[in-house]
Amino acid sequence: MCDYSLHATASRPAKVGDVLVSTSFPGTSTHGFAALGEPGVAVCLLPGTELAFEQEVKYNRNWIMTKSAGTQVARFCQIAPESEHQHHDALMFPDGTTVLVTLLSEGQRARVLQLPVTAQEREAAAKIEATSSEPRREIVL
Repeated sequence: MCDYSLHATASRPAKVGDVLVSTSFPGTSTHGFAALGEPGVAVCLLPGTELAFEQEVKYNRNWIMTKSAGTQVARFCQIAPESEHQHHDALMFPDGTTVLVTLLSEGQRARVLQLPVTAQEREAAAKIEATSSEPRREIVL
């Protein structure tokens, strides 16, 4: 997803293998991810998307202090999606810590490792599995 304040910004969905950069977008009050070579285009992530950063993830705790998450991997999630006019996009780290994407320090690079399985993909996989588990009938001539 792309946070509420990025609705007026050009965007596209994330793809596996994308190299993203944490950045701010002109004309907005938020930060997000852009793909390398596409600085003005917000890359939207689905909840469950897995990211691997080049270095330990850094985020801003307040105006003058940054903190390290102590890890290079994160899973995209959303917090309080029912609340309007607040940031929802966040990263969850393996220790359970959740940090809003808008608090990430700028210029960090991350690769999209895996996208979440959609409901449609789950249904298709279940149909394939059900079909393959049916007993095979042999025709004897």
